[in-house]
This record gives sequence, structure tokens and C-alpha cells, in this order.
Amino acid sequence: MEVVIVPDAKAGGELIAGAIGALLSRKPDALLGVATGSTPLPIYQALTAKVRSGEVDASRARICQLDEYVGLPAGHPESYRSVVLREVVEPLGLSEASFMGPDGTAEDVQAACEAYDKALAAAGGVDLQLLGIGTDGHIGFNEPCSSLASRTRIKTLTEQTRIDNARFFDNDISQVPHHVITQGIGTILESRHPILLATGEGKAEAVAQTVEGPVAAFVPASALQLHPHATVVVDEAAASKLKLADYFRATYAAKPRWQGI
Repeated sequence: MEVVIVPDAKAGGELIAGAIGALLSRKPDALLGVATGSTPLPIYQALTAKVRSGEVDASRARICQLDEYVGLPAGHPESYRSVVLREVVEPLGLSEASFMGPDGTAEDVQAACEAYDKALAAAGGVDLQLLGIGTDGHIGFNEPCSSLASRTRIKTLTEQTRIDNARFFDNDISQVPHHVITQGIGTILESRHPILLATGEGKAEAVAQTVEGPVAAFVPASALQLHPHATVVVDEAAASKLKLADYFRATYAAKPRWQGI
């Protein structure tokens, strides 16, 4: 696992957008896994700016969802499909044909989960998967004690996660669904390059447990330690509880530029 400490969220967004641009230059039709929430917005903003300036060609890129609420009506503004279309697909000038995600409105949710897992494999697998992290260490919606071998499936959200997400529903927790479809940890680990971005002091403990703690289902993000090419990008606040922060700064400063992230 590589840990990169950046000054702030904007710098993290620029760094990761640069990595996506480098990937698209090598593989123009790369499948990019995207996350929702406020944390990855600087990535999408920086990538959109690079596309519009002509620095990056994303015209053949493909986009896939990490997760989706169960039960929100089609077209609901806070369904993750709507959010990804609004924040990623449309700004990059892509069409819905380039986008794939699980069906949170399906009558048979389990079948929808299995179908999405198969669709990702049929698409050649995810080349780069963007991740955020919850205050309890979850990635996707793999809550604490999720199986580290789990596949795309339905999960029940913890009360804390529903509280954290209420800000997207007019701060009314009663509107936040109780269930989601999420890529499982095993599914996420099949991506060729997972990149986790964490910002803010509120994520510091989860980051420390993810990077320096044991691999444990209690901290789902810690499973990234098992991946041969996982990158964790954190701002100074999110890095504040890392015991090896100085080491991570030194190793990244000494890294050859051609290696990228």
C-alpha cells in the first residue's frame, strides 16, 4: 500500500485526476469505478478541467458505480446513478451508454447484485477504482465486520452511516434508505488500482486503522493492505494520527516520477 500525504483536498484531487489522465493515455477505454459523496468532488472537478482544456481525452472512458441505494425511485436526485451522471458522466462529456451500475429498483435485489458482479467481469474488470472511507472505516457500503471476500450484495446501513448521509436528504434521516447494493470487498480488491481519498480530521482515526492497523473485518478498508497496487491519498488533517507519516512523506518525495501513483 502506498500512502501519499497532500496539503489539502484540492491537491489530492489534482494528483488523482493526473493518475486517471495517465491511465486514459495508456488505455483510452479504461473502466473507471467512481464513488459518491463530497470527498471525491475535487477529483471530478480537476479531471473535468483537464478534459475541457484538452489535456486529457476521456471520450472513450467507461464509468461504473461503486454502490447504489435500494428502493429510491428511478431518477431520484440522490440515487447514486443520478449523482454519478450529474457529477461525473455529464461534466466529462460522456453519454449514458458509457455508464454502468447496479439496479437499486429491482424486485429481485439479489439477482441484481449477481448480475452487476458479472457485468463488471464481462467488461474486463475495473481498471481504477476510486474510494472514500467512512468514519467507521467502511469502503463502498461494506460496513464493519463485512466479509473480506464479499461480492456485490445488499447491505443494511448502520445508524452512523445514515446519520452521515442525512446531509444529502435535507438533514432528514427518515429519508435515508436503510439498504444499499454495494460492490463487496472481494469485488473491490479485483480492481487493478484502488485509490482511496480521505480528507479532514474526522477521517484520521479510520485512516490510521486502515493503513497501520491489522487487516480486520472490523475496519473494512484495511483489506486494501492485501492489494498489490493500492494507493491511499490523505490531506494533512486526515493524516494527523498516522505514526509513520514522516516515512510516508519521505518515500513519496523520493519516488521516481515515472512511477506515477
